[in-house]
Amino acid sequence: MYISQAFKSLHEWWRYLVGLIIIVIAVIIGQIPFTAAVMIKAFKNGDNIFQLDEQKMMSLLEPNLNLFLMLLSFAVGLVGLFMVAKYLHRQSLIHLTTSRPKIDWKRFWFIFILWGIVSSSFVLIDYFISPENYVINFQPVPFIILCVIAILFVPLQTSFEEYLFRGYLMQGIGVILKNKWAPLILTSFTFGLLHIANPEVDKLGNMIMVYYIGTGLFLGIMTLMDEGLELSLGFHAANNLFTALLVTADWTAFQTHSILKDMSDPTRAGFEDIFMPVFIVFPIILLILAKKYKWTNWKEKLFGNVVEPPNENL
Repeated sequence: MYISQAFKSLHEWWRYLVGLIIIVIAVIIGQIPFTAAVMIKAFKNGDNIFQLDEQKMMSLLEPNLNLFLMLLSFAVGLVGLFMVAKYLHRQSLIHLTTSRPKIDWKRFWFIFILWGIVSSSFVLIDYFISPENYVINFQPVPFIILCVIAILFVPLQTSFEEYLFRGYLMQGIGVILKNKWAPLILTSFTFGLLHIANPEVDKLGNMIMVYYIGTGLFLGIMTLMDEGLELSLGFHAANNLFTALLVTADWTAFQTHSILKDMSDPTRAGFEDIFMPVFIVFPIILLILAKKYKWTNWKEKLFGNVVEPPNENL
């Protein structure tokens, strides 16, 4: 079992507490360049930095610079997480990633391509149905720079979130509480609630949190059923990368030199924002994956106990 991989490393509860503190410190260190750049720009503009919300702070910087500095903190956090796993837990990257003998990159690329096509299709279909809601935002040079930044750093951002929530915390909570449902629920809700500061929440309302928490549950189910992070890593990377390249809006967390810009002014999240992806699209994706990878014994994999192997290999 994927969670049981943590038994092959040092897994005392206090190590996860210390490790989490170190990871948070790493993220804070990674945020220093962004904070410094925003403060300098705000000072030049005569703005009071303490009176600016997140959306206004992000709009102070050129979009490509803003994206790079914002993603940099996740990259530093990912390095910190890997260092915690290696030196504090003496855990290999493979055991943190999967229950298979080696990382299955075919799984990663399958879901990456699948969700890249599906998510891009949703954007393009909406564009052709409601072209009045969009403007062509494409500028060759800024877009090429965006591609370089996004391709290099977006996967680091999404990998950090997956390794933290579906990896480190999923395994840590699982081996401490000795069950699977608690880490699934706790990591999913925490993942969702950490997005509450996103500008989308102010624009679309608190109901959008159903989408964030639902996405966390979807990724957690995927991880537990497949006994590894490969699918969640690929899905999350595709979701954020294709979004960053295809479409942006003034009220989203990712404001980029994308191909399209959404000019609509939604006042609250509706069916297409929440219920369609969480209750229709995600279950269909899970059924496709279940058929392809022959998932069985759902009850045990999602709600069963986490059993420590007879011979612990430290």
